Amino acid sequence: MRARLPNTVWALGIVSLLTDVSSELVHALLPLLLAGPLGASMVMIGLIEGMAEAAASIAKLFSGALSDRIGRRKPLVVAGYGLSALTKLVFPLVNSASFILGARLLDRIGKGIRGAPRDALIADVTPPEQRGAAYGLRQSLDTVGAVIGPMLAMGLMLWLLDVRAALWFAAIPGALAVLVLIVYVREPEQRAVEKKAPLTLRDWRVLDARVWGVIGIAAMLNLARFGEGFLVIRMRDAGFGEELAPMALVLMSLAFTLTAYPVGWWADRIARRSLLLTGVMLLIVADLVFAFVPGRLGAAIGVVFWGVHLGFTQGLLSAMLSDVAPKALRGSAFGVFHLVSGAALLVASVAAGALWQWQGAQAMFLVAATVAVLAALSMATARRS
Repeated sequence: MRARLPNTVWALGIVSLLTDVSSELVHALLPLLLAGPLGASMVMIGLIEGMAEAAASIAKLFSGALSDRIGRRKPLVVAGYGLSALTKLVFPLVNSASFILGARLLDRIGKGIRGAPRDALIADVTPPEQRGAAYGLRQSLDTVGAVIGPMLAMGLMLWLLDVRAALWFAAIPGALAVLVLIVYVREPEQRAVEKKAPLTLRDWRVLDARVWGVIGIAAMLNLARFGEGFLVIRMRDAGFGEELAPMALVLMSLAFTLTAYPVGWWADRIARRSLLLTGVMLLIVADLVFAFVPGRLGAAIGVVFWGVHLGFTQGLLSAMLSDVAPKALRGSAFGVFHLVSGAALLVASVAAGALWQWQGAQAMFLVAATVAVLAALSMATARRS
């Protein structure tokens, strides 16, 4: 019988859950605010989605390297979650698309500051044979929050009938997340004295071909995806209306939650590449359903497949990277991983917004499916490492 996962992994999972309640409450309402009262174009929505994630990815690069240099992960994780919690007080006050972009950038920079150190900390405290389960558990708890957040958004909208009033409630779970993090997350004692030089731009060769292989796979997958705000608008246009459009994030996150931990547990026992390839195939199915199955049923089924695809890929990629990254540069490796992934997602989101605006939603989903097919073929034919 396998040992129980470390308490720090569980605590980080609870922190992720609370933070996602806060973030997804905001995320569920902003696309409707942008596409409705603020009159933002689909290109602008794609730019906001992509730039926000790109900002997070750039911050992850520097925070990961810094955590390697100082030999500590927790201070950066606290700083990142704390910044995200503070920005939740800004969203109810914004009155234009440009202000929303600024607030989203601050929120995602907070995500970036915490992301790589948190992922490296999970690897620090977890035995190698349990890392698939550890990353899967954190991802599952994270997506439990992503289920609760949009549901809370819908409930608040039905109660308050005011987007800005509903947005104020996002600050409460954000603050609770920081409290849990400060009280319950512990670092290994040896991390305080294990100070190694971080990755520098002059020393990319420290990360070998196996590390770059995982980073390349993540980049291809993100080129085949785009910001999830588009799913909310797809649900609205399919007939759910503005009140029920956040159901897209509920269904997606529920599917994600139910698959992430089982897939992580499974990945500790069988070949991870096979599971990852399955996840890409699920993404292709989701895009094709969005493109060809009309109405509410098509939108709902597509969102569910999208969520299952996330469950098969996100935690698994983190586990694969932790397996091959040098221990002394683990934070830096996660930083590069997130930087490249975020750049790819920025390109994908802006392109998706332009395609939707000028060629329609069906064209956007068909192009995304084509890119996913190319990613699957690349993974299927690549040399095993």
